[in-house]
Amino acid sequence: MSVPRLNDEQRGEEILAVFDTAFGRLLAADPAAFRVKFRKMAASAFAFYRGTACLFYHDLDAEKRGGPYLDERTSRVWIHGDLHAENFGTYMDSNGRLVFNVNDFDEAYVGPFTWDLKRFSASVALIGYAKALSDEQISELVRVYAGAYRERIHALATGAKSDEVPPFTLDTAEGPLLGALRAARSLTRFELLDSMTEIRDFERRFAPGGGSIELDAATRYKVLAAFDGYLETLPETSLTRPDSYRVKDVVGRRGIGIGSAGLPSYNILLEGHSDALENDVVIYIKQAQTPAVSRHITDPAIAGYFQHEGHRTVISQRALQAHADPWLGWTELGGVGQLVAEVSPYAVDLDWGDIDDPEEIAAVVADLGRATATMHAAADDTSGESLVPFSTERAIDAAIAADEAGFADLLVSFAHDYGARARADHQIFVDLFRNGRIPGL
Repeated sequence: MSVPRLNDEQRGEEILAVFDTAFGRLLAADPAAFRVKFRKMAASAFAFYRGTACLFYHDLDAEKRGGPYLDERTSRVWIHGDLHAENFGTYMDSNGRLVFNVNDFDEAYVGPFTWDLKRFSASVALIGYAKALSDEQISELVRVYAGAYRERIHALATGAKSDEVPPFTLDTAEGPLLGALRAARSLTRFELLDSMTEIRDFERRFAPGGGSIELDAATRYKVLAAFDGYLETLPETSLTRPDSYRVKDVVGRRGIGIGSAGLPSYNILLEGHSDALENDVVIYIKQAQTPAVSRHITDPAIAGYFQHEGHRTVISQRALQAHADPWLGWTELGGVGQLVAEVSPYAVDLDWGDIDDPEEIAAVVADLGRATATMHAAADDTSGESLVPFSTERAIDAAIAADEAGFADLLVSFAHDYGARARADHQIFVDLFRNGRIPGL
C-alpha cells in the first residue's frame, strides 16, 4: 500500500481531520459518549483499529482508481465494510438454526472486494503481534486466510451453489467456532429478558436503570409511529402471527460502544410468538450511520439505490447474509434512517482471548476465509437485489486466476504494512487524546 509517511505531528493532524469528518457532528451532540468510545479505543492497537474504519478507508482512498485484481465488476461487489477478525459470531437464522458467520453489517456497502480482505488481513497482523507471533507466523496466517478464501470462491464459481456449501453450524463447525455455537445454544430468551425486564401487574415491562431512559409522551409517540413504518418493511414470511408485534413497552438507550457512540437508540418490548411471558421479544431501533467506505465510492448509482442509511444497512445485510434475522427491517425517525433488529439472546462473538496456539489460530483464520468468500458470493445477481447484477464469485475467481501467485503476497504485504501503521497511529491517538487535543472533548 502507499500510505504517505508523515511525521507524528503531521499524521496526528491527519487523524484529527478524518475524525472530524466521520465523527464531528455526533461528537458535538454527545461528547460524553465519545469519551467512552475513545477510552475503549485507547486500550489497544486492535481496539483503535476497530474504531477507525474511517481512517482505514482514507488511507486506501487512492486505490479506488484501480489496483490489483480490481476491474469494472470486482470493484463494485457488495462488501462488509468493516471486516476485522472480531466481527464474526453466532446468530439464530430465520429457519431457527444457530449459525456462525460474519456479523455487524453497519458499514456494509458496494466497493472493491479486496478492501474487505485487506481490512481482515491487517486485523490478523494486529492480533498476531499482540500474541507475540513472529512476522513469519503472521505471514503464514494471512496466506492461510487468502488460500481458504481463494479455494471457496473457486468452488462456488465452478459449480457449487452458495446454498449447497454447508454453513458453520452445530453439525459442521469445529474448534472455537463450535465453542461459540455451543455457548450460544446454552443461552436462553428468558435470561435475556430477566436481565432487561421485570413483571409488573402480570405483564412484562422494561426494568428501570441499566442504561434505559424513560421517554416522554411525545418521544414515545414518535418511536411508536416509526415502529409502524418498520412493520411495512418486513418480508411476508415474518408476519406469521399479528399479535407478535403488540408493543408492551418502550425505552430509550444511549449508544456507548466503539461503533455506536452518540447514536440514539430505543428498545421495544413485543409480545412474541405466544402469550407466554418467556417468549417476549426485544427489538432495537438505532440511528443508522454513514458507512466509512461510502465517502470513497463516488458512483451515484450506488448512493442513489438506498432510501437512507437504515435502508442501506438492511438491504446490505439481507444481500450478504443468507436467512437473516426475521426481525430485520428499517424505518425513519425524525427524518433520519433507522436500523431495526432483534436484541438476540443467541449472539456470541468470537473470543480471541483464549485462541493462542498458532495451529488453532490458523484453523480459525481458514474458516473465516471461507465465510468471507461465501458472503461475497451470496450478494450478487441471485440475492434479489439489482445493484450487483452479475455473479460475484465468477468475477472474483477470474480476477484472481489472472495472477494466482500474487494474491496472497498482496495481502501479506498489506497486513504487515498497515498493521505497523495502525500500531503507530494508536500511539499517536493516545497522545492526542490524553493531552486534550481532540476538539470537542
